[in-house]
Order: sequence, then structure tokens, then C-alpha cells
Amino acid sequence: MTTTLSSLQSADLLQHAERTLQAIQEIPSLKHTPILDRLERERDVALDNCLKRCLENLDEPSRARIVGEFFEFGPLGRVQTDESVTEILVMAPDSIWVERGGRLERLGDRFLNRITYRSCFNRVLRAAKANVDETKPFANGRWSDFRVHVVASPIVGDFPCLTLRRVRNRRWTLEELLASEWANERGIQQVRELIAKRQNVLVIGATGSGKTSALSAALNEIAEHERALILEDTDEIPVPTPASLKLLTKTARHADDTEIGLGDLLKQSLRMRPDRLVMGEVRGTEAKDLLMAFATGHEGCWGTLHAANAREAMLRLEMLVQMGAPQWTAATVRALIHSSIHYIVTVDRTKDGKRRLASISKVASLEEMGFCFSTVYQA
Repeated sequence: MTTTLSSLQSADLLQHAERTLQAIQEIPSLKHTPILDRLERERDVALDNCLKRCLENLDEPSRARIVGEFFEFGPLGRVQTDESVTEILVMAPDSIWVERGGRLERLGDRFLNRITYRSCFNRVLRAAKANVDETKPFANGRWSDFRVHVVASPIVGDFPCLTLRRVRNRRWTLEELLASEWANERGIQQVRELIAKRQNVLVIGATGSGKTSALSAALNEIAEHERALILEDTDEIPVPTPASLKLLTKTARHADDTEIGLGDLLKQSLRMRPDRLVMGEVRGTEAKDLLMAFATGHEGCWGTLHAANAREAMLRLEMLVQMGAPQWTAATVRALIHSSIHYIVTVDRTKDGKRRLASISKVASLEEMGFCFSTVYQA
């Protein structure tokens, strides 16, 4: 008689895996990443050898499930290939959520236990080349066609958490956005004009509102002979032309490693003959250098920023610039922003989860009370 999946919970396999996991966790904290990587690999080898012995006595459905949990990505492997899934949220062995059509729904599946959960978690981290420890319990990376964000102890509870957002492997086009009713013909034409007239544009919106998709589609309109330099934390925006290039930030993997931020990438990009500069997300002190580049002859540049509307975007941008130049007065910062940013493209998500182009606003003037905008498109 073959062994069933339910009876496996008390099998030697799980006891062996538990002892192996505890033995590694009891090792004093080590900062040398290669040693930690080797320990993870040795643990997986021990688990794999134990599994191979146990698999011989399992029925086929149970064998497939165990192989999926220990050798592959468990429940994540089944939703990974589902193109309707745009985001996966993994919070615990029995708490997996997926986004379809802009709406979250609980996945009707779970990991067998915390051992297989952690095994899958470690596999995703290795595939994404992301490392977490107690000194830096969060990281970003890329796994398959998903952008990976991970948080672990001590900033979360018992289980490390994964946020996986699907990244489109090919460029969006404005025609596709039009067909999906993201905007009407007039809105699409306005975006085309921003590209053709080489305006400096910020695409703003909340998390998950489609800023990167809108930016990608807009860049698809640039001329074949133009060179865009794309600066990102994670690889999301497709390179629009053969002459274009992407630069990615680098996080320090250990104490002796060097971190390379968006500000460092920006300085290098200015020496690489860009026709357009594109920053995946403006969110730190690099805003000062970016706006100075915009204001000193670089045209047709684009970037994204988290903000709900044009006025909020200007306020947040002002605060980011002041973080990089605290000695500057508010009037100086606002003058720089006014000379650098020409238009604000706002995207949002409707109540039914549909992404859309909400508005396009021109930065019309800078008055004593603040920025004035004129709306050129409104959904």
C-alpha cells in the first residue's frame, strides 16, 4: 500500500528537516554571506537526500505534491504561470493571496507546513539574488517575470513575507492601452505629443496604479535613433530602442560590499550621451541631481513618483529635493522644479480595479502661493 500525503506529516522526513533547520538556526549570527549561502545549500542537500528516500513509498499525487513543495516552488509554481495573476502576496503557509483584474482573492491552496514554506522562500530569494538578515531584513530582486520584495524577521512576525509583482516581458504600446480602455483617443494623442515635443514628464499615482506600464508605453514612441538611459532599482522598464541602455542599482550584500544608488547611476548616465533620461521611481535625494539634469539641457525625460495628484506631487518633489540640498530655500527649490518639469501624467485605479489615465496637467506657472496647473486631459 502506498503512503498518503496526510500520513506524511509525522514521517521521518519532516523530523529530519526540522532538526536540520534548527541546527542551522542555532549557529551564531554570521556576516560572511558565502558561509551562509553554503549552509543553505547543505541544508537543501540534506532535505533532498531524505526526500528521495521517502518518495519511493508515496502514491503519484502525493509524490508530485512533495516534489513541488521541496524541489520547486509549491503553490507559487501553479500561479506563477497563470497570466491572469498580476500580483502574489505570500504572508504565511496558509495565507497566499493573488491579484486578478485588479482584485485580491485568497488562493485556495497552501504550503504543507512551515518547513516547506521556508524552503520555497529560500529558493525564491536565491533565484532573485536577494539576501536578508537581522541587520537588513528586506530586499528586492527579480524572479522569473516577477519583481520580488521580501521582508523578514525582526520587522515581521513568525513568517517572512513575499510580494511578487508580475513584470511584463515586452513593451506596452499606446495602442494596447487604448484597446484596454486605459484612455480614449484624445488621451493617447496627448501622450504622443508629450513624447514628440520632448517634454519632461512625471508619471504619478498610487502603488499598483500602472505608472510603469504607462511609462513603458510612452517610451515605445521615441524615435529609433534616440538613446534613452533608464535608471532603476529593479528591472521593470523594457529598453525602448537598440541604442538605449539600462543601469540598475546595487545593494550591499555584506559589510565590506559597496552600495550603488540611483544618484550614483545618474552621475554615470550623464557621461553616456543620453538623448533622454528615464528614472523608474524618484524617491530620495537623487531628486535634486535629476532635476538639475532636466533643467540644464536634457529634454524629453520621464520618471515616476508616488503621489495622488499634481499638487501633491510638487510638494513631495520639493521635500525630496530639500533632503538632498537642505541649504536651499523653498523658493530656490520651487524655481528648479518649475524649470525642470513640464507635465504631470496622473494614473489611478477605479473602484472596480481598472487602471486608467486620470489626467494630464501642464505646470503652467509658479506663483507666490505655489504652482499653478492647466488641465489638458481629464478622464
